Amino acid sequence: MLSFTDVGRRFGAVNAVDGVTLVVPSGTTTVLIGPSGCGKSTLLRLATGLEKPDRGVVCFHDEPLGAETLPRLRQRMGYVIQDGGLFPHLTGAENVTLMARYLGWGAGRITARQALLADLVQLHSDQLNRYPLELSGGQRQRVCLMRALMLDPDLLLLDEPLAALDPLIRVDLQEVLRRIFTTLGKTVLLVTHDLAEAAYFAGQIVLLRAGRVVQQGAVRELLEQPAEPFVEQFVKAQREPLRLLAEAIT
Repeated sequence: MLSFTDVGRRFGAVNAVDGVTLVVPSGTTTVLIGPSGCGKSTLLRLATGLEKPDRGVVCFHDEPLGAETLPRLRQRMGYVIQDGGLFPHLTGAENVTLMARYLGWGAGRITARQALLADLVQLHSDQLNRYPLELSGGQRQRVCLMRALMLDPDLLLLDEPLAALDPLIRVDLQEVLRRIFTTLGKTVLLVTHDLAEAAYFAGQIVLLRAGRVVQQGAVRELLEQPAEPFVEQFVKAQREPLRLLAEAIT
């Protein structure tokens, strides 16, 4: 479905992505995880064509991403960024249906698709008639999910979509997202910094450091068979706050 072959991307003297080879299998959820600056979001932008690799090839449906293929292939991708990126002068419904209207979908088709997605993300129709500033953070992210899914894409790309939400809303939306992944059977590439969240969603976890893949596999492999000391350190750093919290309340 989506593949990176020896992909590199530099920003000045920084190797944001340094020789990454990775396959995202069709119909599965792959989560990119790692410390800040490890290249997670850059890989997502490379997958959408928003960044061009300095070396290597990114392929989607066995076609290299390039100037000639991107306009067509992007219509088969849905992309959700951390802050949503909704147009503030458009209502939720107008944001969701923007590309469908641009592509000339009929009104009946648009209405039916919007209703299906609103039910899927559990968003009321009256909320879709509001502007982004009139919606809560969780509601805005639901609108963003609907927009990403509107064209029924093959690939869903999510860049820390829940990071800015408070814990209760985040847990609720985690459940919504996992149900969407399971129900629709989409190929998903998701970025998070939270190992527990990665384990909740992923069949495959890819741990990055300094632009390189350190280890990939199921969460159990990272926990029980770390490939190098950094993997152990990363896992321990994720577990430590929970251990301290447990000690504080006992």
